[in-house]
Amino acid sequence: MSTAWRQRPEGGGRVAIWLIRAISRYLGRAPARALLYPITLYFLLRRGPERRASRAYLARTLGRPATLWDVARHIHTFSATILDRVFLLGDRDMSRFDMRVSGVDAVRAQLDEGRGVLLIGSHLGSFEALRGLAQSRPDIKVRAVLDKSQTPAMTQLLEELNPGVAAGVIDAAQGGLAVTLAIKQATDEGAMVTLLADRVYPGETVVRAPFLGEAADFPSSPWLIAAALQVPVSLAFGLYRGGNRYDLVFETFSDGIRIERHHRAQALAGLVARYAQRLEHHARAMPYNWFNFYDFWKHDDDGSGQAHTAAEANLAAGDSDAARRRLRQQRALRRA
Repeated sequence: MSTAWRQRPEGGGRVAIWLIRAISRYLGRAPARALLYPITLYFLLRRGPERRASRAYLARTLGRPATLWDVARHIHTFSATILDRVFLLGDRDMSRFDMRVSGVDAVRAQLDEGRGVLLIGSHLGSFEALRGLAQSRPDIKVRAVLDKSQTPAMTQLLEELNPGVAAGVIDAAQGGLAVTLAIKQATDEGAMVTLLADRVYPGETVVRAPFLGEAADFPSSPWLIAAALQVPVSLAFGLYRGGNRYDLVFETFSDGIRIERHHRAQALAGLVARYAQRLEHHARAMPYNWFNFYDFWKHDDDGSGQAHTAAEANLAAGDSDAARRRLRQQRALRRA
C-alpha cells in the first residue's frame, strides 16, 4: 500500500457514518440501504484513484475489461457490507441475515485444544460477518487485530455500537512486540484472534506470491506471529452474496506453524503462496467482494520491497511516529 493511498481520508468520514447509523437505528435496514445508491455515485464521481483501482482489479477477476457498471457494483457491494456492520455488531439478533456457514466445526475443534486460534482473513468480503457469528456464540471469545489510526470514523462507530468488542481490539499501531504479546495473552486464554493478511503498510517486510496473474506483495508479520506463538491457524472469509445473504467460510490452515531460522525465506514463501492461492480462489468466485481499493500489484510503491529500509530512512529524516512504530515492529518480528 502506498503512503499516498494510506493518507487518503475515509470516504464520507464521521458525518456519513453517523447518518447511516442514525437511519439504520431509527428506520431500519431497508430504508438505510437506499442510501447505498448515492454513496456509490459519490465514490464513482469523487474518488478517482479508488475507481481506477477497482476497474484494474475487476479486469483480472472477470477476464475482460471492467465497465463503469462493474465498478459501481463493486462499490455498492463494499457500501452494503459497511452498512451491515451496524447490525452485525450492534445487536445479537442474527435472524435478519441468511448466513451459510461451512468449516466452523474444524475451528471449534482447534479451540477445544485450549491453545486459542489465529483466524487469518482478508479484505475480501466482511470480517464483521465472522464476528457476527461469534455474537450468537458467546462461548467463543474473539479478539481482533486492527490499526485504529487508519479508520478513525469506523473505530468510533465500533466503540459506540459494541463497547465490549471495541475493548477487545488489539491495536496494530502499537508496535510488533506489544501486538505479539497481546495476541499471546489472548490465545493463552483460549480466544480466537483475527488478523488480516492481504495489505502491506509502509515499513513492513513483504513476501511476494502469485495472485490473480501477477506476483504481489503480502505482509510477512502474520505468519511470523503464528510461528512465534505456535497456535492453530485457520483461514476465514465472510463473503457477501447480496441482500441479507453471507457465506461464512472457514478453512483449516495449520495445527501450528513452525519456521526454522535457516529456512525462513522458503517457509514464508510457501505459507504466503498457500494463503494467496485460497484468496484468489474466493476472489474469482466472488469478484465484487474485494475491498482493497488501490493498486495491489504496483512495483514502484514505497510501501513494498525494501520496506524496512524505507522505514529507517523515514526515521532518520524525522518523518513520523508511524515510521518509528513500523520499524520497531519489523525488528521485533525478525527476532521472533
